[in-house]
Amino acid sequence: MKLETIARQRLFNQRLLASSFRQPVEVVHWLGAAQAQDYAGAKWSLGMRLDPATADVSDTAVEQAFDAGAMLRTHVLRPTWHFVAPADIRWLLALTAPRVTLLNAPYYRRVGLDDELYARAREVLIQALAGSTHPTRDELRQALDTAHIAADIELRMIYILMRAELDGLICSGPRRGKQFTYALLDERVPPTAPLGREEALAELARRYFTSHGPATVHDLARWASLTLEDVRTGLAASAAHLQSEEVDGQTYWFDPALPPPPAPSAEEPAAYLFSIYDEYVIGYKEWSAIADAEDAARLRALANDLTNVVLVDGRIVGTWKRAIGSRGVTVTLRPLRTLRQEETDAVAAAADRLGAFLDRPATLV
Repeated sequence: MKLETIARQRLFNQRLLASSFRQPVEVVHWLGAAQAQDYAGAKWSLGMRLDPATADVSDTAVEQAFDAGAMLRTHVLRPTWHFVAPADIRWLLALTAPRVTLLNAPYYRRVGLDDELYARAREVLIQALAGSTHPTRDELRQALDTAHIAADIELRMIYILMRAELDGLICSGPRRGKQFTYALLDERVPPTAPLGREEALAELARRYFTSHGPATVHDLARWASLTLEDVRTGLAASAAHLQSEEVDGQTYWFDPALPPPPAPSAEEPAAYLFSIYDEYVIGYKEWSAIADAEDAARLRALANDLTNVVLVDGRIVGTWKRAIGSRGVTVTLRPLRTLRQEETDAVAAAADRLGAFLDRPATLV
């Protein structure tokens, strides 16, 4: 196995080369979770992994699935939003929220969110959310202000809601126009059977190395905010389903039951327009399989600017931006190297798929 093989196998395992998924939640469940603070980009990430022959691959369909509660958007795994399947949210929170809360502790202190204040805020949230009222963030802020809890101090409101999400108290509700709303988790999601800690570690290891593999223990530890000891415990408990191989001094784990991907074609390369927060990009600790070290460092520095990346046959070849107008979507390509005509044609085809997802004609410039 070589790094190029790893990149190609990841495309296949993440269901980017071929997919049988008909519903967005199937993608989310397969991946374990999907980073979603860039909401528009996250919807497109799910759309790219649906089967175009059998699924409604459209922004509208993904939005409708989210509004119906088929998948949730909450803080889990790391201190950021993820799409997560309702069936998985409780055990994933039980497993990863304690570590995320620990990572957040300095920020809680910075905004004065101690246990006493949070307990008061929690009661206000319960009252405001009871009965599936699905208030917006601004409406919850008003409820907190009425209870004499100043929620507009620095980022206090953000951390109140994040802590409540990590505690399993609240989760996403349906969108109201362009605004996100919130719900009580126990009203939004039916009860689910809990998993023991070792069982949860095994399930997460199996799910991650199947959908994201080949990957390393360091990749999973970063992805789920776990200790290496926890990752190795999960690996030991799921060893019957996984296999490893050494590449350049690193041990990569994967599910041997998955077939190898089809060989790449120089005449018909596969191109993708990814958000930098797509699981294929952000789901690993380092990017040696998909980018040269210099390009990887430059692109990671741009991550907070919502930089989008272009990949051809699993390797990053440039960045892109989109501009949506009444007549269509314009995709601006900024290559990191000179692209062959076949590669440019493949990027143009990827832009057309994005346009179809958004129900607008696309133009690549």
